[in-house]
Amino acid sequence: QVQLVESGGGLVQAGGSLRLSCAASGRTARTAAMGWFRQAPGKDREFVTVIRWSGGTTYYAESVKGRFTISRDNAKTMVYLQMNSLKPEDTAVYYCAVASGDKGYEYDYWGQGTQVTVSS
Repeated sequence: QVQLVESGGGLVQAGGSLRLSCAASGRTARTAAMGWFRQAPGKDREFVTVIRWSGGTTYYAESVKGRFTISRDNAKTMVYLQMNSLKPEDTAVYYCAVASGDKGYEYDYWGQGTQVTVSS
């Protein structure tokens, strides 16, 4: 079992920055990857970014590439999402997810989500 807790969401003006954090606890020894997803009202949940725990390889959705940066803290099993140049269309509930390793790189645990609102 893995538990994820997100924090750092809030209200920010367009062009501003925000940093989200996600702390993993429980059975994290075999963590394969951690990532971020988001879901806007009335929309499907979409992939934002992911980082492999071993090696640090990253991937970003085209909509956030160049503006968002994912980083990790191996010792604490934490992942961060630095969001710069925020746009109103970035408004969504952001979810942290982990591929625990039990199912390879499949995301098998999810956080409760944190609201990010970007005003124009």
